[in-house]
Amino acid sequence: MSTTETQEQTFTLEELLAGFKELHRLILWNDDHNTFDHVINCMIKYLDYTEQQAERIAWKVHNEGKCAVLEGSFTEVEVYRKILQQEGLTVSVD
Repeated sequence: MSTTETQEQTFTLEELLAGFKELHRLILWNDDHNTFDHVINCMIKYLDYTEQQAERIAWKVHNEGKCAVLEGSFTEVEVYRKILQQEGLTVSVD
């Protein structure tokens, strides 16, 4: 019969906070080929925003050049980057 040893692992506050910084952001960029309606529809369809939220995002992108539309793990954000890119949107992971 074998015994399994469990090793307890402790983290400092700094290490825990560093782990939270591993969140990535999906950035939607302004471009010359997507309409407001297309951007709004994609935000509603894929990222579950309300119509009002999606309109605010579209205006922010139009006025400021970019907007963070999602925050999460790299894997999660990367999945949505690929989906939105296939829809023709200009997106990147930060």
